[in-house]
Amino acid sequence: MCTCCSESFGDAEHWKSIGKDTDEHRGKRLVEENVTDGQEIAGGQRLRILQVLEPSGGGSGRHFIDLCAGLAACGQTVTAVYSPLRAESRFVAELLALPLHEIIALDMHRAVGPWDLASYRALRRLIRDKGPFDIVHGHSSKAGALTRLATLPGRNPPVLYTPHAFRTMDPTLGSKGRLVYGGVERLLGRFFSDRVICVSPDEYHHAVALGIPARTLRIVANGVKYPPGDGRSETRTRFGIAHEQLVFGFIGRLVAQKAPERLIRAFASIADLMPQARLVMIGSGEREAELRAMIQTLGLDGKAQIRSDISGHDAIQAFDILVAPSRYEAMSYAMLEAAAGGLPLVLTSVGGTSVVLENGVNGFAVPNSDEIKPLADAMAAFRDPLTRAQLTAGALSRRNNYRLEKMVAETLAIYRDLLPQTTPCPMIKHETDSRLRTTGDHTTLRLANQIGE
Repeated sequence: MCTCCSESFGDAEHWKSIGKDTDEHRGKRLVEENVTDGQEIAGGQRLRILQVLEPSGGGSGRHFIDLCAGLAACGQTVTAVYSPLRAESRFVAELLALPLHEIIALDMHRAVGPWDLASYRALRRLIRDKGPFDIVHGHSSKAGALTRLATLPGRNPPVLYTPHAFRTMDPTLGSKGRLVYGGVERLLGRFFSDRVICVSPDEYHHAVALGIPARTLRIVANGVKYPPGDGRSETRTRFGIAHEQLVFGFIGRLVAQKAPERLIRAFASIADLMPQARLVMIGSGEREAELRAMIQTLGLDGKAQIRSDISGHDAIQAFDILVAPSRYEAMSYAMLEAAAGGLPLVLTSVGGTSVVLENGVNGFAVPNSDEIKPLADAMAAFRDPLTRAQLTAGALSRRNNYRLEKMVAETLAIYRDLLPQTTPCPMIKHETDSRLRTTGDHTTLRLANQIGE
């Protein structure tokens, strides 16, 4: 294992290598848990790959860690760059446990501002000083924009972008924002991206509608490792929930996108109808205080709880049904983990839902609306034991469809397709005609103007 060096390059306040005190075996064990057969998907020469992420948490953080772990497991040399400014502690700990070539903290802000120019310069120096790289891959809007601008056309490695849900997929976004953000995505997708990887067919079609060339786009669905299945009783005891009680679960950031308030209101409307039902919400975020107050106001103390002291991956084994009332998604990790765990689903009809949910077979799809009656009705249907048993059986029959190693193998195949004289990944049948490519970010126009100045 190559450990990170402790030196700093460029502006020390913007990026620095992170020394790892964790032992080699811990990192190897984590990789092996994520990708079960790395050698099977390796194929071809070893690549030097740079992965860059700003949010450092949530679904994009889960994807980033799983991808880095999987690539390392199949013999690639991976350098990971993340922003510490709003990084979740669990994300940082898990990332540092991986046996990567190097892990680097580089300040990147979520909001657009003059600080973006400093981040751009630091990232460009990093690519120069730590390279050469065979592949550069940016994740989510800010890191995606900075990465693509830092590898401007010329003598640079291929650059890829995974949006993890375009900003323009938000139905609450106004017409002005839709015009600006869509224009930036189109500009970067056309001229600054070798490939854009979408995580669901819905995201792909949205990218095409934005004007991103289909020849640039590829689809690689997120994959997950199976959630644990041997700690249900222990986890329920931790939540104060009895064996016979029915648990509706939620996993996600407590932000407007995930619409957690919809779920609390819907649960409140069926709580008297289903006295044995409980609601467990796993996550934290800017709306947490408001949501806790809502639980008290609606008289749900003892029936609904919000927890951030356990990962969604571990908590899911205590659930009976996963509910995700999101306003928009690309491909929700909570949804995938629940599907891999054999849980019935109640989902709004947003990105990725059609990939895992067959309405009435393994759960229910409800309209993406603040009107809570359809959501409440879908949840109330689980009051019937026969309905619950049928939907659970349907969910269990599909649980093997969401393998993590497939995601890693397909991503690696896209990397190799961009490079000359490399051996294709043996696990992947290449489909280069109508899959995916794109790029985009709402930060780019501002950054481009700053660079021009």
